[in-house]
Amino acid sequence: MNEKKHIIMLMGIVFSVSLFSASLSAVLVTNYYNRVHFQTLGAFCQEVVETMPQAEPLVMSVIKGFRQGPVVVQRDSGKENILFQYGYQQRDFLPFLGKYGVAVAVGGVLTGGILFLILVCLWHKKEVMRINALTEYLEKINTGGGSVLIPAREDEFSKLQDEIYKTVMELYQTREAALKARNRFADNLYNIAHQMKTPVTSLSLSVQMMQECSQEYREQIGRQVSRLTNLEETLLLLSRIDSGALSFEKKEVDVFTLLELSADTLQELFQQAKVSIDIPEKCGVTIRADMEWTMEAVMNLLKNCMEHTPPGGCVHCAYERNPIYTQIKIWDTGIGFAKEEIPYLFDRFFRGRHAKKESIGIGLAISKEIIESQNGVISAENLEGGGACFEIRFYEI
Repeated sequence: MNEKKHIIMLMGIVFSVSLFSASLSAVLVTNYYNRVHFQTLGAFCQEVVETMPQAEPLVMSVIKGFRQGPVVVQRDSGKENILFQYGYQQRDFLPFLGKYGVAVAVGGVLTGGILFLILVCLWHKKEVMRINALTEYLEKINTGGGSVLIPAREDEFSKLQDEIYKTVMELYQTREAALKARNRFADNLYNIAHQMKTPVTSLSLSVQMMQECSQEYREQIGRQVSRLTNLEETLLLLSRIDSGALSFEKKEVDVFTLLELSADTLQELFQQAKVSIDIPEKCGVTIRADMEWTMEAVMNLLKNCMEHTPPGGCVHCAYERNPIYTQIKIWDTGIGFAKEEIPYLFDRFFRGRHAKKESIGIGLAISKEIIESQNGVISAENLEGGGACFEIRFYEI
């Protein structure tokens, strides 16, 4: 309906401008012709009267009769116009009339065209302003600096405006629902971890008091208690991340120092697995991050690579900096990831086919949360020569 209305209005504007141009041209040409004709006839009659004063009544009588209704003598009536007898043609009189008439007509058309262009430009400007207003509304909504309400207007953009408003309201409702669900999840996670704390502590004390049990049995119970304790700490950490309560103290951190301290913390595990680690020393490569939490993320990656590296293998590290980001790579010499598992590696509680039995599938998810909370990204891939590789990028902006 709006499109049909738009076309009808456009056709009306074109017709109006064209009619105005034609009318203006006709009026100007007719007025000019009448003026020249009157002046020419007046000069002719004056010359006749001055030469033959006795012919003045006859001349006035002829002019009076012509004014009441001119008599046109046709060439085929037997009375040829006397001017033709002397070799004159119609085009020999007022030759400039045609030239000026064409000029006036062209001027009228140009004037009409200019008016048409002005109207089209004004119409286009109005549409652009309307589109800019809707765009500015969406930009304010995206940045959170504007009201959800949008002033109602009746024009060809009314339907689009209504659909935008409906979409914005649905997105707001979806976001509110997601925030509520996230807060509920964080609260439930915290409650579960807190409820686990008491029985784990009690179980740990009981293990210490069980002197009559065999050493192997006590060690097995101790490992399970340690695992439950680690799970409790992990769940508490996840609840802090989800609720936004985890704060990061960003400072200049040397990447080599970060990798060295992370490797030193895992040194005993690397020795037990008979896996070495290679960290090249470079100066001046830094990131803005929280040292302790970033170490936590890097240790999870180093430990994952170590667990999938056969004895005698090596975990490699590399890092470099460019004007946009600082890149850290950690890779192993194992069999790599299963291709179908790569999209899910950083999902919580995801365990790959080669994961150890005691793994709960939360380490990589925590690393991802910590890195992304500090303006970074992390990805995983398989190397062409074999082995799994993690890539971290901390952006400068």
